[in-house]
Amino acid sequence: MWVYLIQGIGYGFAAAVQPGPFQTFLIAQTLSHGWRQALPAALAPLISDGPIILLTLLVLSQVPVWFQRVLYTAGGLFILYLAYHALVAWRNFDEAGLATHSASRQGIVRAAMINALNPGPYIFWSLVTGPILLAAWRQAPVQGLGFLVSFYVAIVLSLSGIVLVFGTARRLGPKVIRLLFGVSAITLAGFGLYQLWLGLGEGVC
Repeated sequence: MWVYLIQGIGYGFAAAVQPGPFQTFLIAQTLSHGWRQALPAALAPLISDGPIILLTLLVLSQVPVWFQRVLYTAGGLFILYLAYHALVAWRNFDEAGLATHSASRQGIVRAAMINALNPGPYIFWSLVTGPILLAAWRQAPVQGLGFLVSFYVAIVLSLSGIVLVFGTARRLGPKVIRLLFGVSAITLAGFGLYQLWLGLGEGVC
C-alpha cells in the first residue's frame, strides 16, 4: 500500500508543477481575480479527470492517431479562446473591477474544460499513471483507491500552492499585475497554437 501511496503523491506533484496550458490558465485566473477567487479552480481535476481516466484506461490506448489529432485540435481552439479573453482583459485592465462574485464558479468550470480538452492528462493517464492504477487495482481494490486518493490530494495541494504563490503578485502594483496578465495571455496563445500544430500538422505521428 505504501508504495502506491508514495507513487500517487509523487506523480500528483509532478503533474501539478509541470508547465502547461492548465497551469498557465490557473495563474492567469489568480492574477485577474486574486487567490481567493482562483483557489476553487485548483479542484478542477477532481471534476474533469473521472471521464479522462475511464477513456484512457478503456479506449484511448487503442484508438487510431487521427483521434489524437482531434483532441489536440479541440484543445488548441479552446485555449486560443481563453487567450483571446485574457488579451481583452489585459487591454481593458481595471484593477478595481477585477474580482466578481461569479469568478470562482466561472473559473472552476473553465479550468475543468481546459483540463478535459488538454491531451496532456489523457497521455499522462495512458502512459504513466494508468498502468500503475491497473496494477494496484489487480492486487487489491483498496490499493488502487489509495493510489487515486494520494494522487489527487497531492495535485490539488500543489495547484493550490501555485495559486497562493502567484496571488502575492497582486501586491506588487497594478502595472506589474497587468504585465504578468499580458504574459499569461501570450503564453496561453502559444500553447493553443502549439496544440493546433500538433493536431493539424505533423506533431502527432
